[in-house]
Amino acid sequence: MTVRRLAIITARGGSKRIPRKNIKYFCGKPIISYSIEAAMRAGCFSEVMVSTDDEDIAEISKNYGAKVPFLRSAKNSDDFSGTADVLFEVLTEYEKNGENFEQCCCLYPAAPFITSELLLTSLMKMEGTGSKSLVPVAEFSSPIFRAMKIEDNSLQRIWSEHEKTRSQDLPKTYFDVGQFYWFDVKSFMKSKKLLTEKTTPLIVSWKDFQDIDTPDDWEEAEFKFNFINRQG
Repeated sequence: MTVRRLAIITARGGSKRIPRKNIKYFCGKPIISYSIEAAMRAGCFSEVMVSTDDEDIAEISKNYGAKVPFLRSAKNSDDFSGTADVLFEVLTEYEKNGENFEQCCCLYPAAPFITSELLLTSLMKMEGTGSKSLVPVAEFSSPIFRAMKIEDNSLQRIWSEHEKTRSQDLPKTYFDVGQFYWFDVKSFMKSKKLLTEKTTPLIVSWKDFQDIDTPDDWEEAEFKFNFINRQG
């Protein structure tokens, strides 16, 4: 039996640090188009949809092939709305219309380094491990146990007990790269949690992601994207 999978791209209209961020042009086209096209090319989704509260985002998304069957509610469109709440709302609306999915992938709209190959690789890994969820992560380049904080204009170690611990003796640590999340729909609708104790990690390299939260990040990401694709 064919597994029904839904791709949900979460793209609200408000963005303070980079105005109109989700439809701002990135290397020649709206940044949201990269997530839409990667999901469409992957060929593993029954439907690719965009959850937004913004008519302009909705129109641009539809122009690139995504569906926008309904607009996001006001309560899930402010600065404090969590991704899990948005996903729960979307899946509930589909259920009301008699549409159900076994697996779902949440993609962020400002993630131009997502590729169809990365989506398919991650899906195969999740299914191969029998996991209910998967998140792409990257390794911290420096040991976080050597991290410092500044208090009263003075440097202090957060974990002073590791001041003399050799780097090779410290455990490797990872962070969520903030690109996409695979999850089992039934499990998520029960727990409303994206990350669980049994979430499978997919370790990605520096070329597979980039935080884009400030204008400087944007400029760096475009430089990196052009460099990678020239090498490509």
